[in-house]
Amino acid sequence: MPPPPIAALPAVAPYHPPPAFPPPRAGRAAPTDGRAVTSLAASILGILLGLPFGLPGLVLGPFAYFMGRSAVTRIDGAQGAAGGRSMAVAGWLLGVVATAIGAVVSLAWLVLILVVISTPTTFG
Repeated sequence: MPPPPIAALPAVAPYHPPPAFPPPRAGRAAPTDGRAVTSLAASILGILLGLPFGLPGLVLGPFAYFMGRSAVTRIDGAQGAAGGRSMAVAGWLLGVVATAIGAVVSLAWLVLILVVISTPTTFG
């Protein structure tokens, strides 16, 4: 009786194929977009100044919102060449918070001023 036939072994490549995607760049991260930094700084400043005064939050909040949205659009379009997306989103969201704080505090100041002005003064 003859021995059973040996099955053909699968061919093995003599080398490892390259990865299907480019490897990450070692040592250097993408530079942070300047609008992202500006947005975050303006929103934090708007919150800090909006709490006691109100009006700075109303000015800096929308500025931070639009700068953050612009930075997110630019970073997404840069295809990895620009970083700071999370910073831009944080600035954008804190800009909304700064606007809300500025509106509430400004309204409180306005009501307080109107009450003080409309209160009759008594002499004597």
